[in-house]
Amino acid sequence: MLKKNVVLSVFGILRYQNLYKMVRKVNAIWNGDGAKGNGSLTVQSGAFNKMPYSFKTRFENDNGKLGTNPEELIASALAGCFNMKLAFVLNEADFNPIELNTDASLTFIDGSVKSIELFLKGNVPNLSEERFIELAEDAKNNCPISGVLNCEIILNAKLI
Repeated sequence: MLKKNVVLSVFGILRYQNLYKMVRKVNAIWNGDGAKGNGSLTVQSGAFNKMPYSFKTRFENDNGKLGTNPEELIASALAGCFNMKLAFVLNEADFNPIELNTDASLTFIDGSVKSIELFLKGNVPNLSEERFIELAEDAKNNCPISGVLNCEIILNAKLI
């Protein structure tokens, strides 16, 4: 929901800003024990409905054909949020991206997410590689999903 014309005072400076608030809902169902049980995930948007997940889809399914897993969803949330944040960062710096293409690789070791590596290829006219990397680092460090993750986020960025 967008609330317009809210006056904020930051260090005594008054300014108008649009404030956003959203609530996103998901439903997770799990049946049975940890190793042999299974479950499903449904999201508010309808992007997936009763998507299966289980120990097998999480730890024994390298090709991803059997269903999703929490780590895949976290990596996709970060990559999507990062791309959108970077588009805004680029716009604020007077650059207009044609395409931002990011692959994410999440590393899970001994029961915890250790890192997520982002591989960004950007098609952005009139921008140097050095400035692109600087703006991409800013987006990585300030995207909302990065802020909730407790792992190393590694960025590999290049212009195409």
